[in-house]
Amino acid sequence: MGYRGDMERSELVELLSPEGLRLLDSLPPYTSTDSVMRTVSDLRKAGHPAGLVATVLTQSKLRSKAEAKFGDFASRMLFTEAGLEQATRLRVAAMHAGRFSTAGLRRVADLGCGIGCDAMAMAAIDLDVTAVDADEVTATIASYNLAPFANARVLHGTAETSDLSTVDAAFLDPARRTSGHSDTARLTDPSDYSPSLEFVFGLAKRLPVGVKLGPGLDRDLIPTDAEAQWISVDGQLVEMGLWFGALARPGIRRAALVLGARGTDELTADADSADAEVGPLGEYLYEPDGAVIRARLIGDLARDLDARMLSEGIAYLTADAPVATPFATGFRVLETLPVHERDLKRALRERGIGTLEIKKRGVDVDPATLRKRLSLSGQESATLVLTRVHGRHSALLVERI
Repeated sequence: MGYRGDMERSELVELLSPEGLRLLDSLPPYTSTDSVMRTVSDLRKAGHPAGLVATVLTQSKLRSKAEAKFGDFASRMLFTEAGLEQATRLRVAAMHAGRFSTAGLRRVADLGCGIGCDAMAMAAIDLDVTAVDADEVTATIASYNLAPFANARVLHGTAETSDLSTVDAAFLDPARRTSGHSDTARLTDPSDYSPSLEFVFGLAKRLPVGVKLGPGLDRDLIPTDAEAQWISVDGQLVEMGLWFGALARPGIRRAALVLGARGTDELTADADSADAEVGPLGEYLYEPDGAVIRARLIGDLARDLDARMLSEGIAYLTADAPVATPFATGFRVLETLPVHERDLKRALRERGIGTLEIKKRGVDVDPATLRKRLSLSGQESATLVLTRVHGRHSALLVERI
């Protein structure tokens, strides 16, 4: 991911000094504000400059936060706040890299490499990687992170001006946030991305190209010759990847990839799937994974589950028998409760429910606000689904299966 902005160069110079790196590696794990205050006091008493102390503690905090994405690798990397926010999870980056290797593409340009996460995954499987970023500080951090790999190099430059005459393929992660290394905001207009989608799609006519984009990108912008793959990790929808040329799998134009504790599962199709028919509420309710919803493969999932749509245009499925699937969360429908708030409140209190998870689709309700208004205080926990059944507003008390 490319960044524009100014993390102070002087801070980076201090951090990359032998003293700065030794000090960073000597710090105890970042745990709480109190422990940090003690660490600051100890380091200042030891004579370390205030600026260096602040810089290494920021890195320590970012390394701690990065463990969720990079595991043990985080302790050997450097970050910017914006770089970490937008960096590809290591597990997903490995799958990106695998695309190039499977396609027999050995020399890859990572244009807009950010702090170097995707480039690291490519280099780790022996691809020859040229990583490019337009921001000098970010490119320097990427150089540090890629230093262990002799088959990777980092250049300070732009995607648009990069010499691609020596590469077989390219990977791009267009900047989708405002400039800077911290406190950045998400860009909502794809025409503001850097490089632009026009540039990316033009490049895809010349080279095999992979591009990482936000999962909510307007589907009308997806080129017809691209494979679009939505990825969720542990139930969180994290990205949409577009793959062109040799990187796109034959016969696949829509894919939902689900990564979880149970492993890796994928639902694929050659186009959006037709919705299943709407039918009566059964004993079981299924909430499709976000990747399945975005890929518009709900109909195929419904047919796999022998399920039907709960209501037209609502991403809930219902069935008469339970079926284990990695592509949806299943619930047993316990009962239908009154929809009117006063009656719903009474029904929940009668059942002793004090802790309530509220899920909703197709209804204009703010779960947090409703939960507060219900003022529940019982000892039981429950899940309530607010949705439409055959077009009518309904409140379903359910339990996970």
